Amino acid sequence: MKHILAASVLVFTAGAAMAQSASPPANHNPSTPAVSTNKGNNPGAPAAGANSFTEGQAKSRIEAAGYSDVKNLAKDKDGVWRGKASKGGKSMDVGLDYQGNVVAK
Repeated sequence: MKHILAASVLVFTAGAAMAQSASPPANHNPSTPAVSTNKGNNPGAPAAGANSFTEGQAKSRIEAAGYSDVKNLAKDKDGVWRGKASKGGKSMDVGLDYQGNVVAK
């Protein structure tokens, strides 16, 4: 029984880690400052860094970028909020970095 429980936890943990890394990887050397633009994403998005957005703010930003049904948001080790959302009838992985850039894959 202990072996089955341990194996289940291992499979769940590995699956969760893979699900969180599906959108573009965080850029550890972004060439732009922590400034949001009105012309789309900054080059090199998503940028790794200390993200001060709350989960609710992250969801609102992603929705403002035209996505709906935003769910499963979690902040990764690089400070990027990652989750799932829909746009144009398609479900996709999305991310929001500390600069406010919304990225999808």
